[in-house]
Amino acid sequence: LTLPQFVQLMDNFVGEDISVPTVKRLTAFIKREYKQTEEEKIKQRERVHRMSHVAQRKHLLEALFEKWDSKACGSLDLEDVIAVLSTFKGHKGKEALMKAKEELCSRYPQLSKVGKLSSKAFQIFLELIASKFTGNEDETMDNLVSFLTTSVEQSHIKSLQSSARRKWLQDIQKAAETSGTNMEPVYKAVIKALYQDMEAHGNNKTISAYIALLEENQLSPEQGQVLLRYVACTADNAPYILNRVLHRDMKGISFAAIDQGKPIYVPRVQHHGNIHFWSSDDHEEEKKGSLLVLPLHDAHWRVFGVLGLDTLRDQSHTSIFLTHEITFYEGVCHAFSKAYHHICMRENVLQVAVTALDWLYPRTPSIHAVTTYMVEPGTDKNYALCKMITTDNTGQKEIHRSPIVLLREENLLRDYLFKCTDSSEVTLTSIYGEHHIAVPLHDLSRQTLGIFDISISQHKKLPPQEQKDLQKMLKMAQAACSEILQRSLEEREPTQVLEAERVTNVRHAGILFHRFMLQELRECV
Repeated sequence: LTLPQFVQLMDNFVGEDISVPTVKRLTAFIKREYKQTEEEKIKQRERVHRMSHVAQRKHLLEALFEKWDSKACGSLDLEDVIAVLSTFKGHKGKEALMKAKEELCSRYPQLSKVGKLSSKAFQIFLELIASKFTGNEDETMDNLVSFLTTSVEQSHIKSLQSSARRKWLQDIQKAAETSGTNMEPVYKAVIKALYQDMEAHGNNKTISAYIALLEENQLSPEQGQVLLRYVACTADNAPYILNRVLHRDMKGISFAAIDQGKPIYVPRVQHHGNIHFWSSDDHEEEKKGSLLVLPLHDAHWRVFGVLGLDTLRDQSHTSIFLTHEITFYEGVCHAFSKAYHHICMRENVLQVAVTALDWLYPRTPSIHAVTTYMVEPGTDKNYALCKMITTDNTGQKEIHRSPIVLLREENLLRDYLFKCTDSSEVTLTSIYGEHHIAVPLHDLSRQTLGIFDISISQHKKLPPQEQKDLQKMLKMAQAACSEILQRSLEEREPTQVLEAERVTNVRHAGILFHRFMLQELRECV
């Protein structure tokens, strides 16, 4: 138990009406009765040391990845990494490298096709290599990290450029973490990053940009099974392309970039012949400039949209995109993908919450209201709670697309919610005679992801059957959320049990709740 968890456990155990002398007697009892054997103390120290070592190594490898990823594109070329590693420890090193590569490609089948290493895949690759040597694995890993650190050097100017670009990419992720389920701040952060880089490193070219996402083509499937919908763009393009759709049978290079899974660059659009121009201000033959279309990949390297940039509005008509700019735009695509799928994950979790509450309410008339919060990350305890769903005593729900934000210092009467977040344990309290049960939803590391704040009004506890149904709902909701988080991991493909789950739409995330309910029922029969 951590300190907050221990305090919360004791607080739940003694309740609210206990006297000070009783608390003192309980404290004295615990001090007297709680004992650790020498073996338990040694095991605890070893566990703490191991956890600290794992955290330090993770931090070290992330820093190493960033140093290698000097252009901030979010991935490393597998063959470039192998070329450097092939000189590590001679013949034995090459043997270990080939075995590790084979195992890595087995774990990440898409690697053979794309040849790119994410930060996580890079870390796993190094751990696999270290495991192939005889002797102390930690020592081999330290030597490997030292070797790779000295193998890459950066000039001061490139280092500053990389640092600035990384900051702009982090702003995209921060926008996702602080906007609830609203994508608009993320779109704005992407456009801002493109403009900032153009001003700082792009010779102040005039650019236009857009984001288009793939959708199932339900209205005119004869034009292709999927279409591209333009969901965001720079202000100059908005009147022409925002919310428009591009079909496969229309002119353009976007679907070619999607099919190839690689950027397509057209330095001179006037000479290409297959560019789709949305603006009709000029004749096609009079349009001049460069066009770049980059595919957007998810964690499994599946394409889900495109990022496009052009210089058609640049007065010089000779502006082109340089290699270091294109590499940075690949980093923007990677950052947008992480941000986009983070918000998709939150939407899915909230859909599970909605489904769970729909199941619960007819069975628990004693529950007065339920408020669902999501945790907005911050430093240490300076996080916020976002009110996402409020449900009244009839089961009527209000979903807050722009969430109401709660800060600890401004909500003393809601401090029990922050205690629940800190401890990641159930918290009980009473406010002006209204009893609350705050229950955390955990992420995969058992940190608090969200909270159900359950009001049972004047009741001190629920009737036995209602309590049982509440516990069942919370168990299934947690299982469904864990499945959603697992699916977001790079090495995990979705496990689908029910046929309805095969329809990849956000509204079907709630089906996961019913799937786990059904699985438990089968186990009980």
